[in-house]
This record gives sequence, structure tokens and C-alpha cells, in this order.
Amino acid sequence: MMKLPRREFLHLAASAAALPAVSRIANADTYPSRPVRIIVGFPAGNASDTIARLAAQSLSERLGQSFIIENRPGAGGNIGTEVVVKAPSDGYTLLNFGQSVSINATLYDKLNFNFMRDIAPVASICSVPNVVVVNPSLPAKTIPEFIAYAKANPGKINMASAGNGSASHVAGELFKMMTSIDLVHVPYRGSFLPDLLAGQVQVVFGPIPVAIAHIRTGKLRALAVTSAARSEALPDIPAVAEFVPGYEASGWYGIGAPEKTPTEIIDRLNTEIIAGLADPRIMARLSDLGAVPMPMMSDEFGKFIAAATEKWGKVIRAANIKPD
Repeated sequence: MMKLPRREFLHLAASAAALPAVSRIANADTYPSRPVRIIVGFPAGNASDTIARLAAQSLSERLGQSFIIENRPGAGGNIGTEVVVKAPSDGYTLLNFGQSVSINATLYDKLNFNFMRDIAPVASICSVPNVVVVNPSLPAKTIPEFIAYAKANPGKINMASAGNGSASHVAGELFKMMTSIDLVHVPYRGSFLPDLLAGQVQVVFGPIPVAIAHIRTGKLRALAVTSAARSEALPDIPAVAEFVPGYEASGWYGIGAPEKTPTEIIDRLNTEIIAGLADPRIMARLSDLGAVPMPMMSDEFGKFIAAATEKWGKVIRAANIKPD
């Protein structure tokens, strides 16, 4: 995933914040004139929910109107997406979504919507790399050692995930495909962390925020991060791509709206979200989560989602992944 140089990012954010005042005044009386709902397809406390609340706080402050989070969990985020697909296209119902939409498009045979057709991309928010962590009982201390160990012990390493078709699952499957190793997938409905700490499962391609405290105490060993480059949250840990060229499996989050939402509303939200990402408070909170700001214009974000959908569709079909 491309990471904008800091200077270019700040320039983009400053430009967005400095749009002619007349355009802001022209829209001030029309949008938003009442509270806006942001639908999150996952439970409160989930990473998606946390990112959505940061975005809602920033938008509320910048636009002087309440942006309210509404959690509609279920079916890997599909229930929340369907709520927004059926909502009026007036800018007062938005969707917070992430990598799962690019997975679900292939994972589920029958959806009541087509994400690329029915949801208009508004703005990307951030990317969140995963980290490859192993139980310290595993002798491998690097990605090359892990690959060699897995090839010497095919089918003997258990790979935990947050469930069939989850981001942690497809990240592991992509790694398996690109390295020709055999790991046994063990999906969890609840947390995989207790079994990983106990050594019942040996490896996971999991979110940095979930694992970082245990990495720092030595209860888990980090082998690599899944972003294309190293993560500021774990600066001493290499990227998988340093050993497996082309590997990248970061999570990401953004905001969407019903497909026919007026362009001027989408443009205004995009402007304010990008400008908000340059706020030092927001940047600090994202950094705490191991996240990296990922500002894009709405059309660029749409192309990014389409590319991610194609990428994960290939993995799901090749690994014959089915939903839980």
C-alpha cells in the first residue's frame, strides 16, 4: 500500500482545509443541518468501531453537527452495509467499512447488494498493518526461519484466525500461497489470544493492537508486519515483503454513502475527513492504534477498493474459503 510522504500528505490536508470559503458557505445551510448516522457493521470496541468514533468526533467538531455511531453487527459487516444501501441518499446515513468488504464480495455467494455499485466511496481514513506473531515455543525467530521450519514440518503448525474469511485468515492464506507452505487453519469465533499464548496454536497474522503488549513482554514473538513497509508501531520488526517480495496484507478503513448521494456532499465530507487526518490529536490516536493515515480523494479510494476486491477474490477462490 502506498504511503504518502509526510510533506505531501500535509500539503494535501492543508489544501483541503483551505478550499474557498464561498463553497463552504454555500453548503452551510444545507448540509449537515441535523445529526448524521455512521453505521458500523461490527460491535462496539472492535477496531472498525474505534476508527469510526475518531472520524465521527473529528467531523462533529469540523462541521458543527453531531455524527452518531450506530453499531449493526453481523455477517462480517454485511448487515451494516445493507442498512446503508437501503438508506436515503441524502448524506445523513454513512457507512464505516474496511477490508472486509473487499473479502465479502467473493466470500459470500448471495449478497443483497453489490458493494461497488451500491456504496459510493467518500474517503479513506487509515491503514492498519497486521503482525505475524508466533508462540515463543516455536524455534523460528525470522520469516525465513519460519518458512524453513514450516516446510520441514508440513501440516504441523496451527494458524489461528478470527474466523473463516476474516482478514487474519486471508492474510495467512496469501502467505501460504506465496511461500508454498502448509499451515493448518484454526478459526475462532471468540479470541484466539488465550490459545496462542498457551501454545495450542502457534502462529497468527493478527492486528498489531491485539498483540503489541504481549510482544513487548516477550509472551509472543513478532516475526514481521504485513504492510509493504515497516510500521512505526513496531519499528524494529521487518516487513514480510523484505523476505517475500510483493506480499502485503494491511487492514484499512474508510467512509461510504448510499450510491446516489449528491457529489457536493461527498466532496465536502472528503475534504473535512482529509483535513481532520492532519489534526495532531487524530494522528496521535491513530498512531496509538498502530494505524497510518491514508488520505485519498473519493475516486482514488474507489479504485483502491476495486483493486483490493480483485486481490482477495483470487485468494478466496484459490484457497476455497467458505464463510462460517
